[in-house]
Amino acid sequence: MEVEYQEEYIRNSRGVQLFTCKWLPLSSPKALVFLCHGYGMECSDFMRGCGTKLANYGYAVFGIDYEGHGRSMGARCYIKKFDNIVTDCSNYFKYISGQEEYKNKRRFLYGESMGGAVALLIHRKDPAFWHGAILVAPMCKISEKVKPHPLVISMLTQVEDVIPRWKIVPTKDVIDAAFKDPVKREEIRLNTLIYQEKPRLKTALEMLRTSMGLEDSLTEVTLPFFVLHGESDTVTDPEVSRALYKRASSQDKTIKLYPGMWHALTSGEPDRNIDLVFGDIISWLDRRSADDYKYDKHFSNDVGNVDGIELVSPVVETSETKPRRSKTHGSYLCGWKGRRMHHHSAM
Repeated sequence: MEVEYQEEYIRNSRGVQLFTCKWLPLSSPKALVFLCHGYGMECSDFMRGCGTKLANYGYAVFGIDYEGHGRSMGARCYIKKFDNIVTDCSNYFKYISGQEEYKNKRRFLYGESMGGAVALLIHRKDPAFWHGAILVAPMCKISEKVKPHPLVISMLTQVEDVIPRWKIVPTKDVIDAAFKDPVKREEIRLNTLIYQEKPRLKTALEMLRTSMGLEDSLTEVTLPFFVLHGESDTVTDPEVSRALYKRASSQDKTIKLYPGMWHALTSGEPDRNIDLVFGDIISWLDRRSADDYKYDKHFSNDVGNVDGIELVSPVVETSETKPRRSKTHGSYLCGWKGRRMHHHSAM
């Protein structure tokens, strides 16, 4: 099946220009899927495989690069306030959902890693709006194996407003730990839109606080969801997904753990494993998108007041934004020259 791909910039309520993209089937979509990418990641290249696969199976797929991520403006991977990400995504997703051709379509959130936390928090803002969520190795609880001591958190909190953007947080190489397939791992390293430096202090603390807050409120999760996790994941512990499945109040909840698989289930495994994972995702979506599927709750189509979403323009290719192709794998990469890209800040 052919897929139409489009890119567009929007401006949020804080005046920040954000990159958005979409993958559309040529026929009327079965349902809408909204992508929430992980920490340091982006949609146009890294989640292209996901968007294309889902659109090939009849879903309209929409992605947004968070502030400071990918091709959006903002200090690189600086999360001043996690709720800003949640609000930007919620507003954009509801803006799309309110368009005439999509008003009566079912709506699903799709979150990977940190994006799983974003998806759950979007759901919390309006529990009756979302028909379900796909959560791939979600960041919704801090593993007991790596939870910092309260004294450490207290010390860092005291200086976060003094040196919020300092890249001082020690961390292991997440790409090495997340992507099993060596060819795919090196391709990820070539994607200059992906943040590959140390986390900034305030960013790390915002992620920690968000995870701990979600851990304390897992019983508030009520939407249908499918949580997937690699049993050999060392980035987010599988115990996180088990806790979500056990404690969520959702009547319709599914969990699947994949023996031997790592963190990047949909992009870092050998092709046969990726096909297996997407087969499970599409089967779950197809069942809940079917006209005869009966949900156990009432859903609202009211998008409410979508504040601050302003269309800027379609993406125009320049010498800095024109796609280039990786020599190793032939995939689309958006080349830019470090921090000098015209639609990104100097930080």
